[in-house]
Amino acid sequence: MKKFLESLLEEKAPGPYPSFSIVHVLKALELIADEGPIGRGKLSTTLGTGEGSTRTLIARLKDAGLIRIAKPGCSLTEKGEKLWRQYRLVFPQKVRLGKSELTLDSCGVAVLVKGGLDRVKAGLEQRDAAVMAGAMGATTLVFVEKKLILPSISQDVARDFPTAYSQIMERMSLGEKDVVVIGSAQTWGKAEYGAIAAAWTLVEDDCS
Repeated sequence: MKKFLESLLEEKAPGPYPSFSIVHVLKALELIADEGPIGRGKLSTTLGTGEGSTRTLIARLKDAGLIRIAKPGCSLTEKGEKLWRQYRLVFPQKVRLGKSELTLDSCGVAVLVKGGLDRVKAGLEQRDAAVMAGAMGATTLVFVEKKLILPSISQDVARDFPTAYSQIMERMSLGEKDVVVIGSAQTWGKAEYGAIAAAWTLVEDDCS
């Protein structure tokens, strides 16, 4: 899944070099899956991409066999639906969080990564990916032995960051070795993109 989707960002001749990121690809698939058929104009506005970038993105998704284009707009093909189901197995939940001890700005969006514990190091890769996506940063937490942990900082988030803990546990269903990545920004859109970008770093290259 990861290599396949990231291949959509590669330069291809003839044609323009894509000016969108993997986050735009993933968000576009989500919008098409949830709201399709969806037109190019709405995609462009929601994604925050220009008309030319959106046109290129749609063309890449179509050429990859993930979407079909008709008068009402873009919708997923059978191949696209299968890939989206695979994506949702890895990232089953994405929720907005209120301000807490672990949000770095006014808006926080959390993404659940199923079984991602073994791919978490110090959380720096997730933070950097979130910043590249336009967010203030990202906070990475892991769920081990029924406890939510902030690596290198807190072995008991429930005790040390009670507001954040309550928000996460009320809105997400965590299992052993799951990871929660929180993207923070001044807007919900940037916080969401930061969370998605950070969570994407926890997907194995050979995940399919």
